[in-house]
Amino acid sequence: MKKRGKNVVIFGGGTGLSIILRGLKIYTDNITAIVTVADNGGGSGVLREDLGMLPPGDIRNCIISLADTPPIMEQLMQHRFKEGYLKGQSFGNLFIAAMNEIHGDFEHAIKEVSNIFRIKGQVLPMTLTDTNLVAELESGLSIFGEDTIPEYVSKTSDRIKKISLVPDLCNPLEETLSSIEDADVIILGPGSLYTSVIPNLLIKNISEMIGSSKAKIYYVCNLMTQPGETDGYSISDHVDALFQHGDGLRIDYIVVNDEKVDEKVGKIYRQKNATQILIDDKQEEYLSKKNIKIIRDNFLDIEKNYIRHDANKISKAILEQRKVIDFMKG
Repeated sequence: MKKRGKNVVIFGGGTGLSIILRGLKIYTDNITAIVTVADNGGGSGVLREDLGMLPPGDIRNCIISLADTPPIMEQLMQHRFKEGYLKGQSFGNLFIAAMNEIHGDFEHAIKEVSNIFRIKGQVLPMTLTDTNLVAELESGLSIFGEDTIPEYVSKTSDRIKKISLVPDLCNPLEETLSSIEDADVIILGPGSLYTSVIPNLLIKNISEMIGSSKAKIYYVCNLMTQPGETDGYSISDHVDALFQHGDGLRIDYIVVNDEKVDEKVGKIYRQKNATQILIDDKQEEYLSKKNIKIIRDNFLDIEKNYIRHDANKISKAILEQRKVIDFMKG
């Protein structure tokens, strides 16, 4: 039976990726989510250190987003233990860890978990190499570890100059390469710029393959700056960072929100040193010089004072190409 919809490959990690996947699966069954596995904090970091496995947290979230199972199963996979030795650990992480031990390798474990949850598409780690992030700061100092980088930068205001992987040579999965070759649409983000999106571009040959792909390439820009990563960043700063790290990278479209958050919510985020990222004439001029078309609209989804992307609206704008010109200035 032929699966419906365009072939979509999306790169990222964290909450941003899992949110967008919920929208994409409404319009297509052909989704490949490539997920960063360089995180070393939280429950995932504990399992990584104790069991010598790749961190499962972001992959767990993506599987849940693409799953075709009753809500209670999502509740179970996201359940975090509140007491004892397992305090702070999620059941879903432990489930993936058990499957990893049963099957003897992480790639097989993720495929089996995906089958159990009958996901639409596939979820793949960006690499099977045990890798970590290193940030070179503007001061010349290098900071090791995904969980350490934002914390240090926030305390010192020493901005990130460049991010890299250790080891620096990490190979992608064969399924990733074939998915890029077959893609109609490739999406970068949303997600933490330096710790979720860019790490995927540092994997061997990935940026070049994206740049030469027949697919249309979209970047979903973040709604807010992220303390310790993108303090004070504009849209052009985000795009510059992508091109700096992605040799041969191409971006055809950028998806940006043009609706201001209300003052109450904005104040809550400013207290956390996060500010809204908005399009303006200067950013439009910059993107035009880069030959990047702009898809702009109110893409905000605010619930309980938490700002996130409207996944359904973004997915519809990208996959249906419904009067895309209406979203673009001019």
